[in-house]
Amino acid sequence: MQSSINMEHDFILDQMGIQAKPFALCELSGKGELGLGQDSAARLHYVLSGQGEILIPGQPNLPVSRGTMVIVPALRSHTLRSFGVGADPLPQCRPAGLNLVHLVHRQESGNELGGLVAICTHINLSLKNLHNVIDLVRSPIVDTVGNNPGLAIPVNQILQEIANPSLGSRAMLRALLQQAMIALMRRKLQTSDLEVAWMQALRDPRLWSVLTYMMKTPGDDHTLETLAEQAGMSRSTLAHRFSEAYGKGPMELVRELRMQKAAELLVRTDLPVKRISAEVGFKSRTAFARAFVAATGLPPRSYRRENKSGG
Repeated sequence: MQSSINMEHDFILDQMGIQAKPFALCELSGKGELGLGQDSAARLHYVLSGQGEILIPGQPNLPVSRGTMVIVPALRSHTLRSFGVGADPLPQCRPAGLNLVHLVHRQESGNELGGLVAICTHINLSLKNLHNVIDLVRSPIVDTVGNNPGLAIPVNQILQEIANPSLGSRAMLRALLQQAMIALMRRKLQTSDLEVAWMQALRDPRLWSVLTYMMKTPGDDHTLETLAEQAGMSRSTLAHRFSEAYGKGPMELVRELRMQKAAELLVRTDLPVKRISAEVGFKSRTAFARAFVAATGLPPRSYRRENKSGG
């Protein structure tokens, strides 16, 4: 039985492609907080030094320390907090040499006891012909060095590349982050973590087919009937098997995918809100605005204004 489970996990990991796109180095000196906003895609935070926590509204505070990795779901605002104690020795970081935004918070008093440093990364995780599946995650995924020693291995190398950027440093940084991400996914699959358990549906071609269809066409006029037809199942069978595999009904996931696509279009294009509303499947701009506020806490125009120049 265990051998069969391991083969299942090997199959998933073998089908998995990971691209890491680091975009910022967060550095908090002493106690303090650094707001990181929200994104239309999931973000990965990898702590290189110090102790603190990540705050996500509606979630328990997530303790972090050297080697901790946290995947924050799409459309979730979050804050990085430093406890100002127990900082590990750090070289002088030079993130500009790697085209990384340097987000800095410095304690105003001169009594800094420590700080926290983390690298922030966009992750593209693909399975078979489906991209950005990491954006399906709805609750934070957290792993620590205490549970997964493999997460500690890339830390020093990443710090060396950030301290002394040179030819190939950005490529090396991406590779090291991919290595850490594989270590995280391997352990989460081995422990049957609920947030990644749905990936095992990869072996069910009908479920995977309908999921691919939904993710590629979130703005189409989907109904439970059309999705069931795509899957070659009855409506009740699809609803049951989809909920069993993914933890939610298919139409609930369609709504979430539409909001992610809308957020991406708001930030990455200059399309009018009315056009975006239609692009993601809404016939009424008012209904779209109401759904978008429920998903992000902001009206579409405000979301665009606050995130247009963000990382």
